[in-house]
Amino acid sequence: MENSGSKVPRHIAIVLDGNRRFAKRLMLKPFMGHEWGAKKVEMLLEWCKELGVQELTLYSFSIENFNRPKEEFDYLIGIFKKEFSKLLLDKRLDKEQIRVNFIGRISMFPEEVQHIMQQLMKNTRNHGKFILNFAMAYGGRAEVIDAVRKIGEQVKQGTIAVDAINEEVFGRNLYMNDEPELIIRTGGERRTSNFLIWQSHYSEWVFLEKMWPEFEKEDFVNCIEEYSRRERRFGR
Repeated sequence: MENSGSKVPRHIAIVLDGNRRFAKRLMLKPFMGHEWGAKKVEMLLEWCKELGVQELTLYSFSIENFNRPKEEFDYLIGIFKKEFSKLLLDKRLDKEQIRVNFIGRISMFPEEVQHIMQQLMKNTRNHGKFILNFAMAYGGRAEVIDAVRKIGEQVKQGTIAVDAINEEVFGRNLYMNDEPELIIRTGGERRTSNFLIWQSHYSEWVFLEKMWPEFEKEDFVNCIEEYSRRERRFGR
């Protein structure tokens, strides 16, 4: 990869789609595909380190996902508790200076899950070599609404003037102010599904037919090489 001349994006975001369809293909209960999806995320972190990606944002759970059947929802919450608890004890966070963020309306989760999320963010807040963002209870429109509310409160309190509101101010009030250069969506769908609607205004998108549990390092490298071949004009 390093010798291919490919330009590696600093920040990559991924829509982790296709877990349920993958499980159905194996004639299992649909929600069991999330177990494979979680294991693939662990592998992805190693690929990012190897290839030089510095920030990763994963669309892990949308606000709409709270409407999933109870059995599936409870199963997912169990996975989150297990995986985030394991991450909390992962020595790589300190050794490799990995900062973990959760972006979204995380107050919608059970208190036990919220506590683990808050602890991960607190423990890693001063780390700066690699940033890992989990979009949880996330929706792009909800993020915009929440930013507007935050700015409205600041105007109300007199800490910012209406005339001072611009794109920079708005960006600072979002869950995440950084913009991914590349967004990958697995699962075969060709839509953005309310993901990073502000931050992705000039992101390059790559859509893959493969389900998320099938995603391999070769696919990741191919996406980066596809990004590298594109000319980013930014409206010019």
